Amino acid sequence: MTFVLLVIHLFVTLALIGLVLIQRSEGGGLGIGSSQGMGAFMGGRGTANLLTRTTAILGALFFGLSLALALLNRGTVTGHSLFDEPPPAASAPAAPAAPAAPALPAAPKGPAVPTN
Repeated sequence: MTFVLLVIHLFVTLALIGLVLIQRSEGGGLGIGSSQGMGAFMGGRGTANLLTRTTAILGALFFGLSLALALLNRGTVTGHSLFDEPPPAASAPAAPAAPAAPALPAAPKGPAVPTN
């Protein structure tokens, strides 16, 4: 179920991105800068536009699918945190055995003091 919703969510996301990118800018956000003022913002032409309505529908679908996926996956942990456990020790690859170096004599621990 989650996988199906996730695939649908991906398609809705891509469609929403494409739809927003092909829309024409109306001279700034919310109709600001146009000669018609705020009257054209909520006019019949602005809300009846097919691209605008399709964007609103896809946006509502995106929101609903995001909420549904979040509710379906609450309480499930699918990974681990970096802070949960120490990192695994890196194992070095086995190197070929090198010839042993001759052992050196042990260094004296301090000055030699004669004893009688």
